[in-house]
Amino acid sequence: MASRAGSADLPLHGGRVPKWLGDRMTRLGAVISEAIVIEYGRDELLRRLAHPFWFQSFGAVMGMDWHSSGITTSVLGALKRGLTPLSGELGIHVCGGRGRYSRDTPGELMAVGDRVGVDGAALAKASRLIAKVDSAAVQDGFDLYLHGFIVTDDGRWVVVQQGMNGDRRQARRYHWLSEGLQSFVDAPHAAIDGVDQGVIVNLTDRRAELSRHSQLDLLRNLGPDAIVREFGKAEGKGMPAAQPVLPHLVMPDHHDVRAKDVVARRLHGNLAAAADCGPKDFSELLLVLGVGARTVRALAMVAEVIHGAPYRFSDPARFSLAHGGKDRHPYPVPLKVYDRTIEVMKLAVRRAKLGHAEELAALRRLDDQARYLERRASGPSLETLLADERAHSHEYGGRSVFGDELPPSAVFAVRSRAL
Repeated sequence: MASRAGSADLPLHGGRVPKWLGDRMTRLGAVISEAIVIEYGRDELLRRLAHPFWFQSFGAVMGMDWHSSGITTSVLGALKRGLTPLSGELGIHVCGGRGRYSRDTPGELMAVGDRVGVDGAALAKASRLIAKVDSAAVQDGFDLYLHGFIVTDDGRWVVVQQGMNGDRRQARRYHWLSEGLQSFVDAPHAAIDGVDQGVIVNLTDRRAELSRHSQLDLLRNLGPDAIVREFGKAEGKGMPAAQPVLPHLVMPDHHDVRAKDVVARRLHGNLAAAADCGPKDFSELLLVLGVGARTVRALAMVAEVIHGAPYRFSDPARFSLAHGGKDRHPYPVPLKVYDRTIEVMKLAVRRAKLGHAEELAALRRLDDQARYLERRASGPSLETLLADERAHSHEYGGRSVFGDELPPSAVFAVRSRAL
């Protein structure tokens, strides 16, 4: 059974993910997913994907724009590309997508059912019902344009779908999880909330049960004309109080990462764990792997994405400090660091599959150390950290949608010539 697990309001951004980033997102997204399945099982990966704060942090650590609607499309696309070749091994299948691909979801689910022996027809029906609930039963001003359905071999699933409000330049993401649902139409949402945009229609609220039955009675007994008359009588009447606030993410409009977007003590814990005060076995492991200090910092945040508790993802912007962002916010994507992160994670997962889990265990201890150190660690301000990263971006292979990052001296020379 299923429930709505959360929602997120995001600035609506256009554009495409460049291939150089999309390919890396595919590889990193897949290997992080594998690590979670190895450590905690498939069900836990579904729970993570159903949590709006974790999902946003997951996209941010992969180098996408940390606050935008594009994270939804890019993360689901990366997972579909990365996990499809592993579906036989992991038992996880990613279906659907944006636009016309969303309409292919029922057929894809039927095909999954035929391959692995689950009830594909029931999954396809669930897909259609969820889309209807978030577009018709809940009318909040957002028109659905993306529907992703991730299902396991044993029939458990998570749905992530997104709608847009073009007038407000906002998107809203809806998360559903196949645990705890008693009805698709009676309070199926574990969370639904958003920026106050006036009165909405929410026929899934338990207090709307009488309304649902009355609408059916009107249609059966009196026909559509009676519905119009009853609607006229109801106009102007007060609405019930809003339902309780449940897990919900609201991302700001500004592109740059600001100090208020990051929980400083957690950032300092990440930085301290990545420094020489981290766990000894992790330091020794990194010497063998030939990993530098900057990559260790990225790995500390990847480790938290794999092992962190839900409450630790209330500041998704922090995870953009692992691999930057394609639009240069908080800084250009450091491709050399990104590629080394993928190498380390692939090695850890590959060895864990062979029964040697030392590398994954070291990553877990790195995350434990970060949480311990944040109680007393101090460090540079966010502004200082970002300035240092940008100054050295060219050394890390920094790249954005604007091109490769130049050394500061070259940038100054170009600007001087332009003057």
